Amino acid sequence: MNDTSKAVTPTNFIRQIIESEIADGRHTDGIVTRFPPEPNGYLHIGHAKSMCLNFGLAEEFNGSCFLRFDDTNPDKESPEYVESIKSDVQWLGFKWEDCLTHASDYFPQIYDWAVELIKNGNAFICSLSADKIRASRGTLTEPGTDSPYRSRSVNENLELFEKMRAGDFPDGSHVLRAKIDMASPNIHMRDPTIYRIRHSNHHNTGDRWCIYPMYGFTHPLSDAIEGVTHSLCTLEFEDQRPFYDWVLDNVTISKRPRQIEFSRMSLDYTIMSKRLLTTLVDQNLVNGWDDPRMPTLSGLRRRGYTPGAIRDFCSRIGVTKNEQQIESSVLDNCVREDLENNAPRAFAVIDPLKIVIENYPKDQVEQFEALNHPNFPNMGSRQVPFSRELYIDRQDFLEDPPKRFFRLAPGKEVRLRYAYLITCTSVIRDSDGEISELRCNYDPESRGGNAPDGRKVKGTLHWVSIQHALDAEVRQYDHLFQDADPTAVHDKDLINLVNPNSKTVIKNSKVEPGLIDAVTGASYQFERVGYFCVDPESTSSHLVFNRTIELRDSRGKKMLHEKT
Repeated sequence: MNDTSKAVTPTNFIRQIIESEIADGRHTDGIVTRFPPEPNGYLHIGHAKSMCLNFGLAEEFNGSCFLRFDDTNPDKESPEYVESIKSDVQWLGFKWEDCLTHASDYFPQIYDWAVELIKNGNAFICSLSADKIRASRGTLTEPGTDSPYRSRSVNENLELFEKMRAGDFPDGSHVLRAKIDMASPNIHMRDPTIYRIRHSNHHNTGDRWCIYPMYGFTHPLSDAIEGVTHSLCTLEFEDQRPFYDWVLDNVTISKRPRQIEFSRMSLDYTIMSKRLLTTLVDQNLVNGWDDPRMPTLSGLRRRGYTPGAIRDFCSRIGVTKNEQQIESSVLDNCVREDLENNAPRAFAVIDPLKIVIENYPKDQVEQFEALNHPNFPNMGSRQVPFSRELYIDRQDFLEDPPKRFFRLAPGKEVRLRYAYLITCTSVIRDSDGEISELRCNYDPESRGGNAPDGRKVKGTLHWVSIQHALDAEVRQYDHLFQDADPTAVHDKDLINLVNPNSKTVIKNSKVEPGLIDAVTGASYQFERVGYFCVDPESTSSHLVFNRTIELRDSRGKKMLHEKT
């Protein structure tokens, strides 16, 4: 890979906190962070921000970062999601070494802490239904109402809790609640549920448990077990921090983590909600979690986005307390800049138009040396075959062109990249009157694309030899949603915002013969067309390329700095 820029790590308020604490003599053994995804779906670009922050800070400050699966809900979790998350973390270049854990690994200790809360009078078994508990919590302006079971004795609570664990009760019949304050202005402190009954098989613990701790209870305790120094959460957990601290204050722990919140990231024309992404998959609005239109890391990877581009994007947007609504062009530019330096070049004709060079020998084939990257000679070169009959892109010809049209037109001379100068002499039409073929002449003295008499030729076209061209399917993508902020609508209206033109499949494209050995995931710049990635469905007999991104940004500014 070619890296022409020196990475500079921007500071942020979390980094400043850590630096201040280290200056005060704290964290002499290094900081400890954690990246704690719930294995109930695939990771998306928003998770990448948290991943880069947690793993990045641990690396920067000589610490460690746990990859912890917060697997407290067996009904929605699966090994498929666990493996996809591990793949995404590795793909982005992060290593957990011996710090791969599960919240479920700590279920015995968490259970013991729940018993400790009961013994200390800080938790009780509530037998209200979920609906009644919800109704008794009150509102943001009205206090809640104590459960009629709040006064149960310690012994009765211990006995019921043990029976819950033994499987003596059906789902929903009892829960364990923290006993805090039903009149608290913070609704999260109104006797929240900390354990519930679920007779469900768990992907990690099997059927060893039929009661499961709630995420809000499990999270601070898992942090404490792992010795996390900085528990970095998104802003929606800010209101839950008092409960985080309450849990740690009321059980016996040896290490005290600190929760710090930062803003979530939203990206134009997409959604970050796992629930809504699941809806897209379940309703077949996309072709699975790795659909290249999805904001999932597996989808972005399939589309051709690179780990370097995503990490650069996360660095550029920064870490703040302010909500972030990021324009999609920011991510696009990161992808372009990375691929511009690292993607080898190739010739591909998306919408083929045949040309016949009438004064070129019929049986002659020449090989032209084409650079794999015009700015990096170390990437080498390749041989591209040239013959009498070629394909060019249909959009590169106009029969009646405007004044500043520098591509092919009747009587106009253009350069075929690396090959010859040609002039269009006539246009052939089919029975429907559509242009089916162009007849041209070439200048034999212009081998390499240079006019021997020094005349200026402004237009340069890419091409492929018809005799040697490979058939290819090209899939082009646009925004999945028509609205920049699709989350502003009601869930049921989401389907109406899906862009019907978000995916276009072109089955008759042609590519140069060297791409027959292109491997899955390999990225190329199809010269003058865009950046493309080899799809997993591609084979040597059926090449499939996904367009990663066009060569120009949304304002039409060309992002390349090479002569074409």
